[in-house]
Amino acid sequence: MSKTILLVEDERDTRELLTHALERAGYACVATARAREALDRARAGAAVDAVVTDVVLHGDDTGGLRLLVDLRRAGFRAPVIVITAYADVEKVKTALNEGAAHLLEKPFRAAELIEVIERVIAPQDARRPIEDVLDGAHLTAKERTVALHLLAGLSSSEIAEIEKNSPKTIRQHVSQIYAKCGVGSRAELFRLVFVR
Repeated sequence: MSKTILLVEDERDTRELLTHALERAGYACVATARAREALDRARAGAAVDAVVTDVVLHGDDTGGLRLLVDLRRAGFRAPVIVITAYADVEKVKTALNEGAAHLLEKPFRAAELIEVIERVIAPQDARRPIEDVLDGAHLTAKERTVALHLLAGLSSSEIAEIEKNSPKTIRQHVSQIYAKCGVGSRAELFRLVFVR
């Protein structure tokens, strides 16, 4: 059974090109130009295995980031891949803190996007055991809990709410987790755990 990718891209040519590439790679692709349509589909409980969204949508330079936040608030847990031509530090930080599984900078080849999608939706049996990575990093009990939340795709603010900590405390734990795991970002942590 093919996996379904929800593609949110307002540039028609790019949307069509990526849709065809995804379909050639064996994915079912549902493409839309608007964040609202994507959110409505997610809220309706449509089966989606991953979302790919541009950061800039219809001139709104944070439209895709807001979509990411809205998807998480709606309880949507599939991995979200953010694509952007404007990968400034703040946008990258926001995307990863809000739970993006990966940020891919334009220009990229369709094959690169497909490779990222395959990594973030890889079947569980193809993944390195999470416990092995966390054991090897010698995390404290609290760090381990926060790491599991990170790997589940939760944002720092969501983790802070669940764990009854301030966002600043969670960010400190996240920094320690990254340091102990030898990674510099959430995307690198995902690669460490989920890519052989």
